[in-house]
Amino acid sequence: MRHSSLAAGMVLASLLGVAAQGQTPGSSVPSTAPPSQAIATNPGSPLTLAQAEALALKNNPQITIGKLRALAAQQYVREQRSALLPTANLSVTAVDANPGSRIAAGALNNPILFPRAAAGASVSQWITDFGRTTNLLSSAESSARAEEDNAAATRAQILLAVDQAFYNALETKALVTVATKTVDSRQIFVQKIQALTNAKLKSDLDLSFAKVDEARGRLLLLEAQNNADAALASLSAILGYPDRQEFQLVEEAAPVTPPSLDVTSLIAQALRQRPEIAALQNEVDSAQKFAGAEHDLWRPTVGALGVVGLAPVRDDHIPNWYGAVGININIPVFNGWLYNARAKTADLHTEVSRQRLMDSRNNIARDVRNSWQDANRAYERLSVTQQLREEAALSLDLAQARYNLGLGSIVEFTQAELQETEAEITDTDARYQYRLAELVLAYMAGAPK
Repeated sequence: MRHSSLAAGMVLASLLGVAAQGQTPGSSVPSTAPPSQAIATNPGSPLTLAQAEALALKNNPQITIGKLRALAAQQYVREQRSALLPTANLSVTAVDANPGSRIAAGALNNPILFPRAAAGASVSQWITDFGRTTNLLSSAESSARAEEDNAAATRAQILLAVDQAFYNALETKALVTVATKTVDSRQIFVQKIQALTNAKLKSDLDLSFAKVDEARGRLLLLEAQNNADAALASLSAILGYPDRQEFQLVEEAAPVTPPSLDVTSLIAQALRQRPEIAALQNEVDSAQKFAGAEHDLWRPTVGALGVVGLAPVRDDHIPNWYGAVGININIPVFNGWLYNARAKTADLHTEVSRQRLMDSRNNIARDVRNSWQDANRAYERLSVTQQLREEAALSLDLAQARYNLGLGSIVEFTQAELQETEAEITDTDARYQYRLAELVLAYMAGAPK
């Protein structure tokens, strides 16, 4: 079976491989399906395209992964923001020591040790590091937005894969109908030729040709049924089911409209609306802010600390309470060029992010143009295949009439019958392939239907 586009087929194949792992429990992430929408979950239940999309958004593991990654990124933002807030600690200490002794080894200082029991609190507050912490916070916020955009991109890919699988299943179902009708008509023709052969009105050669034609029809039906089963299995997998579900697909009537005449506007729309572009732009912003934070490592840091507490059990030389405040300023001087290397590494990663964004923009522009050309070609095929189907049907009627009148041979009739079947299959394929080409173009342009 022909595919609508290489890019769309790659998206479908990659997502099916992940979706086949199983169904993610719905309790971890709220479902995106409308509460009032009835979703088919039982074998043989009717299934519309909207219901299939809702099932995939609820069950597909990739949707859950995208949401969880976005939630995790939000926690990174909280981690970076915590550096701007005060830090408070409560302490309780009890010491039993040789009164008045000192620590004499292991350090330059030698504080006096006294038996005591005390409780106190300490509060520290970051004052400024001249922009490093705020840059880290901005970098984390951009990364969180990038993860949200990635989740949106995953959602769009899942929906495209569902739509492709749904319409592929519909097409294979329609081809089964065509093949079944072909087998039925050829069986009737074989019975007719058998009766005429028994009456010595037709030769055994005519009967042999008729039976060969019937066998071809049966092979066509077997292939169509196999393709239909495979398409239904693919649809079940992308919906989050490990086994094939016998859904009764409901096809909704949709008007056939030609593609947009202006591909330039579609490319501009894709560059504005594709979540992949937004995610990469946020990654560039995040890398730039992180690089700024790495350059800020050479700047001083200023912090304040305050402590207060009581010592109800103490030596007579120790007051019953203590308290102090202080300010600390750290100024980097030399660290073996560590900060220089970190800043240079961050700058290089920023440039990598910029180049990835540029490459993605070029690829998306190419994909939109190719999808637009595929959609136009598929639209032009519609009228050609319909005309071919009508002409083939007329040719079959004339060949059958000539054969019934003894003016044509069985070879002429079977050839016309074969051409009519092929034309009907081609026309059916063209209708669904154009619908798939529309879906791929809408996805590529950043406005999925």
